[in-house]
Amino acid sequence: MQQAIAIICAGGPAPGINTVISTVAKVFLKENYKVLGVHYGYQGLFAEEAPIKAFDFHHADRIFSRGGSTLIMSRFKPKTSDFKTTFFEKYNIKLLVTIGGDDTASTANRLTKFLKDKGLNIANIHVPKTIDNDLPLPGRNPTFGFHSAKDEGVKIGNTLYEDARTTESWLLMSSMGRSAGHLAFGIGTACHFPMIIIPEMFNNTPPTVDKIIKLLVSTIVKRQMLGIYYGVIIISEGVFHALSESELKNSGIKFTYDAHGHPELGNVSKANFFNVLLQEKLKQLGLDIKSRPNDVGYELRCCRPIGFDLTLCTLLGIGVHKLYQKGISGCIVSADAEGNISPIYLSDHEDENGKVKPRLVNMDSEIAKLCFRNLDYISKPDYQAVASLLEQPEEYDFHTILNWN
Repeated sequence: MQQAIAIICAGGPAPGINTVISTVAKVFLKENYKVLGVHYGYQGLFAEEAPIKAFDFHHADRIFSRGGSTLIMSRFKPKTSDFKTTFFEKYNIKLLVTIGGDDTASTANRLTKFLKDKGLNIANIHVPKTIDNDLPLPGRNPTFGFHSAKDEGVKIGNTLYEDARTTESWLLMSSMGRSAGHLAFGIGTACHFPMIIIPEMFNNTPPTVDKIIKLLVSTIVKRQMLGIYYGVIIISEGVFHALSESELKNSGIKFTYDAHGHPELGNVSKANFFNVLLQEKLKQLGLDIKSRPNDVGYELRCCRPIGFDLTLCTLLGIGVHKLYQKGISGCIVSADAEGNISPIYLSDHEDENGKVKPRLVNMDSEIAKLCFRNLDYISKPDYQAVASLLEQPEEYDFHTILNWN
């Protein structure tokens, strides 16, 4: 029977998925492998009849620069009891290419061990994707999709900033980034936003609703003092997820709750959450300043990949073939700044609980220090100038709020 490789995509979309799929398909088709894409990720892989897409050159060639994924994605996380050998035996699979985050890679490791125990020696090579840029790749190399998502976010951010300037108003923009603030930081710095709020900022103090709202007021009042009556503030959704349950429940915002009594954070607009609380605070302070919320998330995930990601994803797809030829399995394919391909093993980055620690924005880096230093916010020299707007300006001091020296 003709040897075959299988490709699945799991998790959420990221620009460049189709580029990886296209490249992998083209490379292996040249060597007379059958290339099968499986819809619905792991759920499809273990279905009674796997929903497959058999690739030929023409389909692979049509999709390489498109956004989204030609393979339908799923967040299904299989238990070991869900594993089956049926698909792999039926199609004579020799390599499973998984595209996703660290959960997808960890599941692939478990699966290939299961298959080996059943007498099937099937290689696995994982291609890391996330617009959050939070996987611990060497040399802080970006995950594929990040730069394309950032570029799309910058287009939206610049438009919002132009709206704010044109109407002399404030806009509150939230961006994706559940664990790390790379996307918000990248968009905010590129757009010259006066304030950027990411979870990594709270390295010396736990985040609270009160601190976040005071940071928002700090930048609005500082610009007011400078005669600037507009701006856009970007908040990473990770800040919202970093708040304790008591903070969320005491915020006054209505939540829906799951069966365990936990607030269902996915049902809430992050920008609206903070904007409502900001408006209440401004009203308490007697400041007649209006702000509007704008969530940016799904607009970024399926955009067309920019040139950077087209090149990176092509390289990663070719890298899958290179590692497979060398007999390497159970790894993540990585490419450094010079284009060198190397394998990364999750076991080298797991904590004692088997979880991969996310890569965060390095607050000690020069870029972070310089960019945060040049945002607009109240500091000690401003106390007297803003006294007519704030009775206690020291409570809105950026460095005091964050406990930064």
